[in-house]
Amino acid sequence: MKVYKGNIITLNDHDDLCKYLVEDKGRILFVGNNLPEEYQNLKICELNNKALIPSFVDTHQHFASFATFNAGLNVMNAQSNDEMLKLIAEFANRSKEKVLIAFGASAHSVAEGRLISKIELDSVCPDKELMVVKYDGHACIVNSKLLNKLNKKVENLRGYHYDSGEMNQESFFVFSNYITNSISIFKLFKNMQRALDYQARQGIGCIHTVSGVGFPFDLDITIEKTFARSINNGFQLRVFPQSMDINAAIKRKLPRIGGCFKCALDGCFGSMDAALIESYQNEQNHGVLYYADEDVISFCKAANRACLQIEMHAIGDAAFDQATKALKAALDDCPRTDHRHTIIHACLPTENGMRICQEYHINLAVQSSFISWRQEPDAYLEKILGKKRLLQLNPLKTFYQNSLVIAAGSDAPCTDPNPLSWLDKAVNNPNQEEALSVTEALRMCTLNGYYLGFDDQERGSLEVGKIADMVILSDNPYRINKKDISKLRVESLILGGKEYQSAEENFIKALFRGFISNKKF
Repeated sequence: MKVYKGNIITLNDHDDLCKYLVEDKGRILFVGNNLPEEYQNLKICELNNKALIPSFVDTHQHFASFATFNAGLNVMNAQSNDEMLKLIAEFANRSKEKVLIAFGASAHSVAEGRLISKIELDSVCPDKELMVVKYDGHACIVNSKLLNKLNKKVENLRGYHYDSGEMNQESFFVFSNYITNSISIFKLFKNMQRALDYQARQGIGCIHTVSGVGFPFDLDITIEKTFARSINNGFQLRVFPQSMDINAAIKRKLPRIGGCFKCALDGCFGSMDAALIESYQNEQNHGVLYYADEDVISFCKAANRACLQIEMHAIGDAAFDQATKALKAALDDCPRTDHRHTIIHACLPTENGMRICQEYHINLAVQSSFISWRQEPDAYLEKILGKKRLLQLNPLKTFYQNSLVIAAGSDAPCTDPNPLSWLDKAVNNPNQEEALSVTEALRMCTLNGYYLGFDDQERGSLEVGKIADMVILSDNPYRINKKDISKLRVESLILGGKEYQSAEENFIKALFRGFISNKKF
């Protein structure tokens, strides 16, 4: 039994700020301003200027991909392609792997203003297969050794560019699948354990992961499900199979389906294939809708009838309209009161689509980390979209004003899973008309995320009876100037009342527990 004294940010229905919280055996026994007599002789954890809040949730992440890239080379912070090449050369020299992965290339964050090329990659890594994935996770650049290995499989696919080595759309998926298949289950499992520890240090206690990319028979979905059940330190993992075939969820007894890749309705702004109602600036290009309306509607109807929770990727306004139209049709066909269907990203929503979301209680898994994103800066977005649409991107305040439930996610590995950055970007949005209050941003990163995963009855707010999944912040976000939110730090993650313990352990032991455990996934 433990007593916390100080700034207790409950995020309950009244957003109460309390002085005391009592935890026992992983549950919250008391929250209030006057400590009852029966607890007054207990040891007290003095928070002083620190704050206790619910643990964070990442509501959209490619966990297996993040774990893989986190174990590889991150080039996001490179200031130039020359610097990137030096990093890749050093990585290639020290790595014992025959297939190398780097992540985070962007034409918009390097001095040259262009993507690195196949020829440049060949100059520093000619003897090992190398794939450098773009920051948005929707394209890559490959060296000649890797391209020649797969050339016959991709040369007639959309998104194939032999001279530059850039691959996007269907061509990218072929290379992504090949890389994924090169990783052993043992290595993937160990990478996942380390990735879990990494995110725990950011205060994340629950991840919604979208899975089903590249492994034969969607083996990665089974691996993530097994991994989720193997975790015994209180961390929660909710697995979404990325498929338009509802059997991918049903046969694994998963209550949810969706994500990106096969459930992506469009592309992204970085590759100018996010689907738009009006064309990109100065181009006759509306992006790409991967599916016809009737195909998406058919999928949503089947999944909804099967009582599955549905999630779909939609970045452009045409894709957002397609998603809302399909979910509306599914719920008209088979009404459900608590489905918690969700649109991922929702970067450029429409008024009609938002009305559907409001009427049909469709939620949004958003990425405030896309705001003022170095890899995709406003100058680039204004150039391809125009000023008017730039100001309409990621309208978090508008979502709140329309009574929509929005929850935060990283889209990792596209952005770092760092909830304090989500808070900062949401509150200090340069477009202040779309900025959130501190309370709204905290809810977006905590309780609303647990709501999207049907976990809000047990977690997400600091209330009596709930599981004590909590984070201690270095300062009180209500006390400091909102401009200083970026200076906050996670000092401790507490899950089930206990300080977080590393997920790293013996592979066989963890795998066996994953097969026999009844833990929710």
